Amino acid sequence: METTAVDGERRMGEGSAWGDVPRLQVRRFTDRAMREVPSLAQEILDCICREHPKLPLLVDESGELIALVGIRRALEDFVQHLVLEKGGPHVHLEVFQEFGRGEGLHGRSLDSLQAMYRLGVRLAWRRLAEIGQQVRIPPPAMYELAESGFAFLDGLVDQTVRGYAEAAARQAGERLRLQRKLTQALIAEYGEPAAPVRTRSLAEHAARIGWPLPERVAVGVLLRPSRECVAPVVGQGVLLDMESEQPLMVVPDPALAGRPELLRRSMKGWSGALGPAVALTEAAKSLRWAAAAVRLMERGLLPSGRLLHCTEYTEALVLLPPEELIGDLTRRCLAPLAACGPTQGRRLAETLLAWLETRGGAPEVAARLGVHPQTVRYRMRQIRELWGDEVDDPDRRFELELVLRAQRLRGELSEPIR
Repeated sequence: METTAVDGERRMGEGSAWGDVPRLQVRRFTDRAMREVPSLAQEILDCICREHPKLPLLVDESGELIALVGIRRALEDFVQHLVLEKGGPHVHLEVFQEFGRGEGLHGRSLDSLQAMYRLGVRLAWRRLAEIGQQVRIPPPAMYELAESGFAFLDGLVDQTVRGYAEAAARQAGERLRLQRKLTQALIAEYGEPAAPVRTRSLAEHAARIGWPLPERVAVGVLLRPSRECVAPVVGQGVLLDMESEQPLMVVPDPALAGRPELLRRSMKGWSGALGPAVALTEAAKSLRWAAAAVRLMERGLLPSGRLLHCTEYTEALVLLPPEELIGDLTRRCLAPLAACGPTQGRRLAETLLAWLETRGGAPEVAARLGVHPQTVRYRMRQIRELWGDEVDDPDRRFELELVLRAQRLRGELSEPIR
């Protein structure tokens, strides 16, 4: 990246105190400062290493310390600007972007790096001030030099932040890619691999993003609130795969204290379903239940607008998805109602279901339906006329309750009064 030494830096020329300094005197100052650059750069690096003993020192292809090269180049660029005319050549400070990238890639903050820059500027100013006194540079010019030094520091920081941001973005993208890869490995269907073999494979994927393998996981399927929505902030440890048509979520140890509440808060504005907790190597089973629940949500058979937990809707998930089978059983079991009108048939079906669920007398069934007991007795006589002794057969009663509960889940029958 090319950059001018400092945006807005005042060079020699109109409006600059250095414009009043004789050119020979300026040349004397810059020549002496340039001779001091190598020793000053080494002094700055030594001081930084004392203040920050854990600073990693890397070398370039020629075997020189990259940090020393960067410090020396920055000093040379700054001093040379004293003799450049306005609009002079550009300087190259890519090394400071590399410093920023290095901090980002190693997960460190920029605070320590900026502290090192400030330390270097203080040491450099002290040496330049001594040279200024030796060659009798007027105080206004030296004050201007100090201002330029801090502006130059801002330019170095800008380059570093740019490199840091690039590294952070690249690292985030790589982490998302690896996270998706781990998620896909977790939910993949396998024949019957030995558990240790499967666990080792998952451990290799997890190690790349520092994800500790949990004993149990729950897999969620999410519904995007809009095309432009941002990913939910699900917290550390929860895996997200936002690249799938329907985003996936893997929750480690979902019963962990505080985890349900954290998910509830983080999923605000999102819909979806979280499958039951299963062993790590059986995540595909949890996914199947979550996917089935989401399909029911899309059909309006389960509530939307939040993250559902499949374990709270077991009855619906068992009775509603096998539509062909439950539909065939419904037609056979409820065939006696075919001769009744829609309203009468629905009332008889609701009464029969209330009786099957309570196995009580007319008062208990009436209380469940919100009608008079005499109405229940009348309907039960009709039911026995339609089904005969079949309502006393345990197997037939089970089938009837099964299909009637499925109808109620689909909204075809009214909910009982609790």
